[in-house]
Amino acid sequence: MRKIKIIPSDTNLPFLKSRFIAFILSGLLLVASAGMFFGVGLNKGIDFEGGIMMEVGMPEAPELGAMRSSLGGLGLGQISLQTFGAPDDILIRIQRQEGDATAQEAAVKLVKETLEADYGTGVSYRRVEFVGPTVSAELVQTAIEAVIVAVIAILIYIWLRFEWHYSVGAIAALVHDVILTIGMFAVTGIEFNLASVAAILTIVGYSINDTVVVYDRIRENFRRYKKMEVADLLNLSINETLSRTTITSLTTLLALVALFIFGGEVIRGFATAMIFGVVVGTYSSIFVAAPILLHIGLTHRNEEEDGFKPSDDTLDAEKQG
Repeated sequence: MRKIKIIPSDTNLPFLKSRFIAFILSGLLLVASAGMFFGVGLNKGIDFEGGIMMEVGMPEAPELGAMRSSLGGLGLGQISLQTFGAPDDILIRIQRQEGDATAQEAAVKLVKETLEADYGTGVSYRRVEFVGPTVSAELVQTAIEAVIVAVIAILIYIWLRFEWHYSVGAIAALVHDVILTIGMFAVTGIEFNLASVAAILTIVGYSINDTVVVYDRIRENFRRYKKMEVADLLNLSINETLSRTTITSLTTLLALVALFIFGGEVIRGFATAMIFGVVVGTYSSIFVAAPILLHIGLTHRNEEEDGFKPSDDTLDAEKQG
């Protein structure tokens, strides 16, 4: 059976020749993302801003779209709904209202009246909680710490597995991806909540996996082509892994697009961030992580001093050559 190849095996695109254009483009996007973050800011969800959480038992499983429209017309700001456990168990999260505790209680009363008017008196209120700004501040700190710890752990892993040049390139690509993703949230106004933090951490993992594949091929080619110019070697390595990178990204995007279309409102923000992150992560693996090695002094001598031992496949290919 003939295999279908999206990218021909003899592809030789001049990625390294376009590196300066890519660096300028990335620089402009990073500055724009930082400007949007500090200027416009993020549309923080209830997880970070505080608000009201209501656990409600419905007489029967409601249609969340109609329920969301009804509650959304009350003028209480952001309201999110999700089922948990049984289909008739609904978790309602309401944006924190301006004012003191009286304003929060008035919002709860208005929601209860609306639910009872729409679904009758069989609605039960199992839990009503007010999430204050103190709790939200702790969530912000925890989210930032999670991202920083993940990046540091990746830095150590790359440093131990490869040579220090690779760790610098990998972290540059990760910082690039994280900042652009945060900028995307600021530009689009998509609600930034704990699911968004999970999306960023997932993007970090996806991006580093893609980068490591390219770096593995670069190391093998350093052993295989001892006299090849570094720029040509890096370009060859990117082209050799291009098929794998493209197929992995496309299949991941297919799943994410399905989540975006059919996953509902609750998961749409997460899916949007992941779609953007996969595209940016693929771009950074090709145009940031690999080309930056050329500008921080990676040479054949670095690899020899690092004591890199090629895999058996690499040695076999060298003997055949």
